[in-house]
Amino acid sequence: MSSVDYGIILIYFAVVIGLGFWYQKRASKSLRAYFLGGRNIHWLALAMSGSVSNFDITGTMWIISILYVLGMKSMWHHWMWGFLMGAFFLSYMGKWVRRSNVMTAAEWMKTRFGSDSGGKLARTAYALMAVLTLASFIGYAYQGIGKFASVYIPLESLAQYTSIPWLQTMLTEYEPDCLAVLIIGITTLYVVLGGLYSVVVTDIIQTVILTLGSIFIAYIAFSKLTPELLSTLPQDWTSLSVPWRIKEFAGTDNADFQFFGALVIVWVLKGLLLNAGGPAQMYDFQRFLAARDARDAAKIGAAWSFFLIVRWAMAIGIALLAVTGVAGVTDSEKVMPLVLLKFLPAGIRGIVIAGLLAAFMSTFSSTVNSGASFIVRDIWQPYFRPQANEKESVRFSYLATLLLVLVGVGIGFQARSIAQIWSWIMMALGGGVVIPNVLRWYWWRMNGWGYALGTLGGMLLSLVVLFFPGAPVYYVFPSVCAASLFASIAVSLATQPTDLDILVSFYKTVRPFGMWKPIAGKAGLSPVPAFSVPAPVVTSPQVAQVQVRAVEELSSGSESVLRTILNVVLAMLAITGLYLFPMYLVGHWYLNSIIWFVLAIAAILALKYTWYKFLPAPGKN
Repeated sequence: MSSVDYGIILIYFAVVIGLGFWYQKRASKSLRAYFLGGRNIHWLALAMSGSVSNFDITGTMWIISILYVLGMKSMWHHWMWGFLMGAFFLSYMGKWVRRSNVMTAAEWMKTRFGSDSGGKLARTAYALMAVLTLASFIGYAYQGIGKFASVYIPLESLAQYTSIPWLQTMLTEYEPDCLAVLIIGITTLYVVLGGLYSVVVTDIIQTVILTLGSIFIAYIAFSKLTPELLSTLPQDWTSLSVPWRIKEFAGTDNADFQFFGALVIVWVLKGLLLNAGGPAQMYDFQRFLAARDARDAAKIGAAWSFFLIVRWAMAIGIALLAVTGVAGVTDSEKVMPLVLLKFLPAGIRGIVIAGLLAAFMSTFSSTVNSGASFIVRDIWQPYFRPQANEKESVRFSYLATLLLVLVGVGIGFQARSIAQIWSWIMMALGGGVVIPNVLRWYWWRMNGWGYALGTLGGMLLSLVVLFFPGAPVYYVFPSVCAASLFASIAVSLATQPTDLDILVSFYKTVRPFGMWKPIAGKAGLSPVPAFSVPAPVVTSPQVAQVQVRAVEELSSGSESVLRTILNVVLAMLAITGLYLFPMYLVGHWYLNSIIWFVLAIAAILALKYTWYKFLPAPGKN
């Protein structure tokens, strides 16, 4: 690393902290301003923010490490974290969330389950689940940023300038931990100051930096990868086919991937359930709640995946440089920082690393801001300070942010690797809470008691899994899901249903599809139509106008089930194609690249007629 690189990185940090101070006054007006930006942020800015929040440095390191191990088959692995979430967001889930018109995902529980004992417990259960999940994500980020920064910042060289034993030990044996704490501390400062305003504004800057950096890295890989180098790749490295078993992994460090077919089944199932249950990373929920209306919320879903295309081009470029031996890398979790250190020139390296640090800061800031909102809005206010005014609540949000960061750092310090904490979050904790999150949207009989007991039981089981670190995912995930499903259904049926007025109000506002027929009847509405909107029957000019207005209202305000499913499938195809086409292009596999690009464009054109034409009118939910 040159002095130019360090200078660029320092300037970047100064800018984002300055933005935190700049937005401090605006964000501190109210909790709505602090956590939702006053619901006055443009949908494209929110999409950039949400997208770049997924473009985290630890996740990118993990994507590259899995590519390094599995090749293109690793794309199946990403189903577990719902990487096709944009398809569900744009088709219907973004609109459903925005129509809820609340401040946090846990507060949404009040609109769904009411304010009785069951509703309060459901809200608390969700808040506890969210805080645990987000704290774990902070620990996950802690692991990644420490490993990344330790490649570039040689803290151990400073040990010779001190004679204090404990400080020498920290600088040498715990170098990644020291760097992680330093970077997390700086990021926490600007999150505390500016709330969602500073998060979104800096996310826009970070999107630009990351896009340019990713394109540059992908081009370097494209230019250095020759046919001779690519011929050294393992057999079927470029294939997306799913073998049931990869025998060569038996007895190696990658033995967890040996029964690949079984893993793909649980990964895909987890991804579908995760996305069907609503925004999963908690800060995703916040971006849709902050939208101006349901139309903007759907547009956020459409643009969400678009800004991540360059991430996959960069990831494949770095992985190929490592796999072909150009980079001389052996530790899969350090592939990314070592490749960047070797191949990027001074100055450019500083910009790219600043961009990747931006990615870390973006994800971290979104996680912390969202987590603090749960602590303040769903735990502190209801149970400790129900009469707290806005200024007092904003001040406590600063403390909540610091508390969440400290817990997350503690989790990260105890973890052994990125892989360990990621697997637990996704498949154990995720399996414990995904079923209640799905049932709450599609089954009217799910009540607050069922949601709370299903979620809390699933969380407890996921913690038990920590005592069995060697248990295969294809046993853990189905077992935890089944237990959570049984608890959710059994408790819901054994207790009184949610108050009818609450259910009717929720149905009229959100208009979900699924098993809602009894409530639709009580609401005086027909269940959401299967596919098309019926044509008006003309009896007179006046009646015809009324019928046309009714049809237009139905078209813009409710989702057709079959059309929604079609849109999800088309959007999944479009997103997959947009991710795979640059990956195959960087690797010089032009035919595969063209095929996926054509499929993506065809799906996008179809969505113009099946999705875009049916969006709600501006200002309507």
